[in-house]
Amino acid sequence: MKIGIFVDAYVPEINGVVTAVKTLFDILNERGEEAYVITTNPFNNKVIQEGNVIRIPGLRLKHLYDYRVCWIYNHKAVKLIKKIHLDVIHVHTEASLGIFGRILAKKFDIPLVYTYHTMYVDYTHYVTHGFLDPIAKSIVKKLSKLVAESATEFVTTSEKTKNALRSYGIKKYINVIPNGINIDTFSKTIYKEEDFINYRKEHNLLNSFLILSLGRIAKEKAIDVCIKEFAIFVKENPNINTHFLIVGDGPAKKDLEKLALDEGVLDKIIFVGKVDHEKTAFYYNLCDLYISASTSETQGLTFIEAMSSKLLVLCQYDDNLNDVVFDKETGFYFYTEKECHEKLKYIYELNKNEKLRIEENAYKNISKYSMDIFYDRMKEVYKRAIRKRW
Repeated sequence: MKIGIFVDAYVPEINGVVTAVKTLFDILNERGEEAYVITTNPFNNKVIQEGNVIRIPGLRLKHLYDYRVCWIYNHKAVKLIKKIHLDVIHVHTEASLGIFGRILAKKFDIPLVYTYHTMYVDYTHYVTHGFLDPIAKSIVKKLSKLVAESATEFVTTSEKTKNALRSYGIKKYINVIPNGINIDTFSKTIYKEEDFINYRKEHNLLNSFLILSLGRIAKEKAIDVCIKEFAIFVKENPNINTHFLIVGDGPAKKDLEKLALDEGVLDKIIFVGKVDHEKTAFYYNLCDLYISASTSETQGLTFIEAMSSKLLVLCQYDDNLNDVVFDKETGFYFYTEKECHEKLKYIYELNKNEKLRIEENAYKNISKYSMDIFYDRMKEVYKRAIRKRW
């Protein structure tokens, strides 16, 4: 089976969609399918093909995460794609490459699979800056319905997102398929213990209770909540040696650095910056707790990655995490901001055996996100889409 995956960003760029697409691309090719990625070109202004990756030049939007958009049709790329004789087109974006994929699906009569990754209603502020935001959210919902209904098969990654899409008026059948994860790549055994000791020594973190935030630094990720609650935790527990590592980059970084200064904990927070996805496992295994107050996720992939590393997790309660985090069994919830710093103290004081129990429970629970299950479910969607074109 030949699958063309259309997405606006791909490695070496880093975000949740890139990670999900790279996982899909790898597992399809490993299992004997023939997958291709059609994406933007961040390197030069040419259409290039490197193995099974076709890159198309586009315009960089500096004000929006350096996101790239292409023109919706490229003749040179069409010639390359036509030679492949795709069986399925799978789009992972609503913008430029998504439109291009839809045009080609219609032009060559190829079934179209569409995965909805992002709750765009949580991101409209980047365009509106708060002005007429309700109208923008209404437009987003109508556009989401339009693109979903036009696909041969429609996929999203969680029941929460499915329910939201139903509220938009989408009647089409929705396949709920969580993104797969290669659990082995997050194992602590891929590092030496001295790697962690050396890092802690270098950054004066020996014997420190390390709290981790990992991902894009943006308003909707609510990292400000975590910093404020961390500051309260530090002030109420001056005898606890603790630090907060924030791994990633994004438009809210400067604001968060100022917040840390205002809260009096800048010396306790390390802004690590952007790291390659392959290196994220190091930070998961380095730290003692992963924290997030975001309720804008469609799956909570970073929680699953943390659990794969046998790292405890603390998160703001969200329906999206009902199958991932079970409070005090596979991780921890806080339901109000005040409860966050209280849970930090509670987790810090847990005995070693209780921590191990929760870590092991979490690790067993995430087996349902294995690559094998992900592959089987996606292949069935592709086969069903093809049958609809017979």
